[in-house]
Amino acid sequence: MVKKNVLTTRAASRRAVVQGGVGAASLVALAPLSSRSLSARARQDGACEVVFLSTQLTPIEEAEAFRSEVLAGFEGEVEFIPEDIGPFNDRITAEAEAGQGEVSLIGGQHGDFGALAERGLLMDLSDLVVDLADRGIIEAYLDLGKFGGEQQFYVPWMQATYVMAARREALDYLPEGLDEETLQTELTYDQLLEWITAINEEEGPRFGLPAGENGLLHRFFQGYGYPSFTGALNTAFTSEGAVEMWEWFRDAWAVANPQSLSYDQMAEPLQSGEVWVAWDHTARLIDAVRNNPDDFVMFPAPRGPEGLGYMPVVAGLAIPISAPNPDCARELIRYLTEPETQAKTLQQVAFFPVIEGELPGDLGEGIQKEADAVAATTSDEAALPSLLPVGLGEQGEAYNEVFRNVFQRAVIDEGDIQEALQTEAETLQQVLDAANASCWAPDPESDGVCQVG
Repeated sequence: MVKKNVLTTRAASRRAVVQGGVGAASLVALAPLSSRSLSARARQDGACEVVFLSTQLTPIEEAEAFRSEVLAGFEGEVEFIPEDIGPFNDRITAEAEAGQGEVSLIGGQHGDFGALAERGLLMDLSDLVVDLADRGIIEAYLDLGKFGGEQQFYVPWMQATYVMAARREALDYLPEGLDEETLQTELTYDQLLEWITAINEEEGPRFGLPAGENGLLHRFFQGYGYPSFTGALNTAFTSEGAVEMWEWFRDAWAVANPQSLSYDQMAEPLQSGEVWVAWDHTARLIDAVRNNPDDFVMFPAPRGPEGLGYMPVVAGLAIPISAPNPDCARELIRYLTEPETQAKTLQQVAFFPVIEGELPGDLGEGIQKEADAVAATTSDEAALPSLLPVGLGEQGEAYNEVFRNVFQRAVIDEGDIQEALQTEAETLQQVLDAANASCWAPDPESDGVCQVG
């Protein structure tokens, strides 16, 4: 059984960030809660109609499941439009400048909202949060939605993170001292390398990573590799720990399935047996373990010299100032934060609840396995949470490209690691300067623009 949501903070020499919320909802059945009826104001012109633009749930399968299974219970019509961050920002900005628009609700990661809030493009939802007090939304996630001020720019919607999965046959090659149980609490990066190397020697390359065009490999470097080896990110970009991390990754890549360069998500290659051990986003792994739960084990990412780096992904819901139907957008927020809807979101798209307490329904063995791996991550004493990039706005893709460039130069092309880091550090600083972005966890707070180290 998954533990209840527990909110803790870590404060060493770095900014305190949320740890322990992801996947921490208890899954004990409750009496069903019916959707709150639409307010009279929202109904005055007939049924609610909401255009919902989101940077989340962009894969076709996720979007379709969200439309057909989650949004189907809403008393109104919703046009759900997944969009990449660039066009997303362009559309919200253009509609705000025009003083009118079609989009009434937007969904995105925490970092997607910072620039919009700073430019005054989002409505204050403080009164709505008061109305939603009975939901038990995690307080620290509500605080994130204020961006250090008093106004509530977004309401937490769902959360996720990244974990590892392995086919059962891979367990035969575990290093001495590790078994299915200790994988949850003791796996190190050195042990992972030993494990996948042993598999490679007997079975061929069976380690997989989402390094395709639409894969999320850059999040591995940002939230897992760098924090685990350096305890930081931007401020340790060229450090000795960073070089050590890239050296480890180059060795791991040497025994990875070469098809990894085409993998956008790892569920399919895991199911087919092309890959036996993989790392990916919970939503991009779930199909494998949900379809064949007995064939897989799931466990946290490894720990490095500085701890168990991991990246909690907090998504929220906001209403743009140009929204043509803000009242219906508020009703949709109410619906999406109800316990039943939060449980259904977890079942359908493997994004975890942002509310404390118990959820209704039986989630199934596969979802439970993934939830247990997430809980093992967030409850680990060595856990070192790293926020998604904050305050980058239109520079978000350029930021991600820096890490992909180092991967290309230092790993694929086998170039000098330190030289690649020094070159890309200049670009990284330019990106941070252009966005006027302060440091975010696990880097220490900065006075002004974050400085690359």
